[in-house]
Amino acid sequence: MRAFSPPDPGLGDGRIRLRPPVATDEPAVFEACQDPEIQRWVPIPVPYLRQHARDWVADAERGWSEGRHGALAIAAAADDRFLGAIGLGPIDEHRATIGYWVVPAERGRGVATGAVRLLARWALARLGFRRLDLYHFVGNEASGRVAEKVGFQREGVLRAYVVVRGEARDCVMYSLLASDVEITG
Repeated sequence: MRAFSPPDPGLGDGRIRLRPPVATDEPAVFEACQDPEIQRWVPIPVPYLRQHARDWVADAERGWSEGRHGALAIAAAADDRFLGAIGLGPIDEHRATIGYWVVPAERGRGVATGAVRLLARWALARLGFRRLDLYHFVGNEASGRVAEKVGFQREGVLRAYVVVRGEARDCVMYSLLASDVEITG
């Protein structure tokens, strides 16, 4: 595994910015992860404890430097308010998987789409990946719409692809290749 560095400065589009998580994000992460929809669609521990939020923030820097994953906070550009999380992981030499979630109050406002677009284009252009994967559990149609708006191509359903809390879950797989998008910057 090769070491990676998070985007510096963070990535932004004027409305949101992606930056490394910080300790002051921990209360918002903990609160968001109490949401039944996040627990339903995101493979997080349930119950989600304050220690899980602390561990996520603490592990973010190590994940980048060890090349295991790249966790970022999604923050409001205007006031740095925590809006969600996004990341790359697992990472291998030429491919990574994008995962994300958004706090309940910000869903349906383009936050996820903007964050996925920013991270995908940066990862393809700056980190040199040939392929990015994005998958969601069958039934999470909102994540499918995000993937398609960004330009990911639906590849199909992977049966029993992920085991979460002891349950094998079917997933819809999408991919985005460097050749699929015009990348600038």
